[in-house]
Amino acid sequence: MIDYPTVERALRSADPEALPEAVRAVLLTMGVSGVEVYLADYALRVLAPVGGLGRSGTLPIHASVEGKAFASQRPQFQRQGDGTTIVTVPVTVRGDRHGTLSAVLPADVTRSDASDASDASKNAENTGTAENTANGASAEGSARAVEVDSTEVETLQAVARLLGHEIVVADRDTDRYQQARRATRLTLAAETQWQLLPGRSSRRREYALGAQLEPAYAIRGDSYDWAATSTDLTLAVVNGMGEGISAALLTSLAVNGLRNARRAGLDLADQAALADQAVYAQHQGELYVSALLLCFAYDTGEVTVVDAGSPQIWLRRGRSVERIDVDAQLPLGMFEETAYTPQKFQVLPGDRLVIVSDGAHAAVSPGGEVYGHAALQRGINSSGLLPAEDVPTAILREVSSHRSVDADDDVVVVCVDWYGRSGAGD
Repeated sequence: MIDYPTVERALRSADPEALPEAVRAVLLTMGVSGVEVYLADYALRVLAPVGGLGRSGTLPIHASVEGKAFASQRPQFQRQGDGTTIVTVPVTVRGDRHGTLSAVLPADVTRSDASDASDASKNAENTGTAENTANGASAEGSARAVEVDSTEVETLQAVARLLGHEIVVADRDTDRYQQARRATRLTLAAETQWQLLPGRSSRRREYALGAQLEPAYAIRGDSYDWAATSTDLTLAVVNGMGEGISAALLTSLAVNGLRNARRAGLDLADQAALADQAVYAQHQGELYVSALLLCFAYDTGEVTVVDAGSPQIWLRRGRSVERIDVDAQLPLGMFEETAYTPQKFQVLPGDRLVIVSDGAHAAVSPGGEVYGHAALQRGINSSGLLPAEDVPTAILREVSSHRSVDADDDVVVVCVDWYGRSGAGD
């Protein structure tokens, strides 16, 4: 019923701001009776509709069928009284979760033969998305999960992936999708920070990565950056000192200094040194940036690290959670021409690294109690069954419930699940 090449042509030829209407119009010609596109807000709390069925309200990610599709990265099914089924699939691009696509499929794609159920379930478990495969996703074995023809579900997932890629490209030319992601207005500092980020999650066969900033709509100096090659992953977690737009601009300077050095082919120590010089040249030591730089080698699992400030690294291996201590060096820009010395440690397939800024581990409760190491260990352990993409928001919820309501520290949490390559670390 759903013809992917026809949908692809419609989306490729649509105006950047008209992608939801384009996908809706072409699917309606194929027997689909309703289409809705949702995008996740900056705080990862709600899904906002972007054209389609005319729904005007947002949906909570943690208490809606659409939110379940987003969080689990699995198709979700809602059987209707007229025999139709609403199928909701994630809109995800290379592991970066953007939202969901819901489509009302007609009754004639419903399987009525019970003997087909097990085959449909098996097909649904392999629904052809790299993101789902990397996430270990499988379809639910309930009656509803096997009623819809698995081929139609697979095609709808392919459409959602295409839509996600087109939205990423369209963001260059339109503000529509950026506006849809806002549950409230961003501060200017937050606007600067979110435009600086590479995404909020990423997946490939060697790793899964998730990250989040809080307060999402008023973030200032905390940020992160990453870049992958065919041999390694480079990750940076940074925290520019100060408040408001000055902190955001300071962080932007440091991140772009790190990118400039990385893209010139410099190693981790030289990346830190170049960013250090850029910050010092601008502020003469009056302002500086805490930074943690890591480079993961796919083949060996060896991690090269430069610790230039306050972010902490925590390792979850099996049931054990321990902090990885590395020698702290000077923050970027504190002194002129600081030399940085890289250190190394090893990660194994199945390891999870959680990196937190001082806004998390130094958060203070109304009674003056510091969140501290023990609470972080508990938070990392309690989120052990969650995928890497959901760990940062889970830990941030714990930190938010602990800290004073008038606390103004911003926080970044990054989670890396390491898979490595065959034979790595042997």
